[in-house]
Amino acid sequence: MPAQGQCPRGAYRRILLKLSGEALMGDHSYGISPGVMDSVSQEIAGVHGLGAELGLVVGGGNIFRGVAGAAHGMDRAVADGLGMLATVMNALALQDALARHGVPVRVMSAVEIGKMTEPFVRARALRHLEKGRVVIFAAGTGNPFFTTDTAAALRALEMGAEVLLKATRVDGIYDRDPQYAEGARKFRYLTYDDILARGLRVMDATAISLAREAGLRVVVFNMTVPGNIERAVRGEDVGTLVGGGTQQ
Repeated sequence: MPAQGQCPRGAYRRILLKLSGEALMGDHSYGISPGVMDSVSQEIAGVHGLGAELGLVVGGGNIFRGVAGAAHGMDRAVADGLGMLATVMNALALQDALARHGVPVRVMSAVEIGKMTEPFVRARALRHLEKGRVVIFAAGTGNPFFTTDTAAALRALEMGAEVLLKATRVDGIYDRDPQYAEGARKFRYLTYDDILARGLRVMDATAISLAREAGLRVVVFNMTVPGNIERAVRGEDVGTLVGGGTQQ
């Protein structure tokens, strides 16, 4: 069994990296910070250079959040549709930034966007990964009422990823929101059932349930710390690891 709060890790070969849209804002109140986008792209380029096969899902919360729109009276399906389009905007910006760092990259959308993206086809996405291309999966699952966390878990399973790396602005999972609760406790390791039983809001229940059923490891870490993306890919002890073993 793993030691207290730990679970064994190792370097990962095929990864699904979920990037927080909010983290792309940097110090801005909305939109994309060019500096943050460049630094994140540079780190992803470094990881790609190690030979890792990378699929990416990027959120859209820096541009539009469907749940927030619904809370203000907008129809939820319409609001989620706008959120999907926001992820496409982020994906295209990330594609451009990665290309400037010499990374071969494709954007595949779950929603038809004409000539700007490729439609998502699983076999084609796998072929891109096998050829060493980074694949950015945009527009979530293509359906309303599902978050980009669920889309990330789904794409990770479809691509046969060894791990789902969730890159956020927080350095792991806490028992309470560390931004507002003094003395919030950080977990180094949790089981899927721990997350669901405690009602921890790091990912939605659908995403965690998908990961649990397939035994997909999830690592939640802070993407704003330089070098953390590579550390997570190398299997180093960053953030919080979510797995199937019993926490001791």
